[in-house]
Amino acid sequence: MDATFYMEKAVFNYRVAAVMIVDNLVLIHKQANDEHWALPGGRVELQEDSQTSIVREIKEELGIDVKVDRLLWFTENFFDYNNKNYHEIGLYYQVSPLNGRFNFNNDEFFGEEGERLVYQWVPINTLDKIRLYPEFIRTSLSGLPDAPQHLIVKQYSI
Repeated sequence: MDATFYMEKAVFNYRVAAVMIVDNLVLIHKQANDEHWALPGGRVELQEDSQTSIVREIKEELGIDVKVDRLLWFTENFFDYNNKNYHEIGLYYQVSPLNGRFNFNNDEFFGEEGERLVYQWVPINTLDKIRLYPEFIRTSLSGLPDAPQHLIVKQYSI
């Protein structure tokens, strides 16, 4: 069971995200019907630690094993999506693929879950041209923090 709680007009969400960078390319994804992108990841399950969650999510979505390198950001993220107010706790981990069978080209592709999610490797220096949420990601990936940072991401609409 996901650590997500739905109320009439609001949602509380506990999410993990993977920062996977290879040769100055970062992996992003989006729901097939959405116009915005995000870092891959998903919801933490109840009674599951966040590092186990990100390894599980990447395995489920992409079929690859990753190792967790380090925590980059702990976020309190407030936004509107689909006419709901979201309060999201997000942990952003730098991860590395453990095997070499991953396709690192710039074309969009689907993961293990079919056509629900679209993935793409994009150059970090082009993120300013992409609708990527939360927005701090667009500028923060060019200089990763030396120690984990706590960020409060103010209200925005997707």
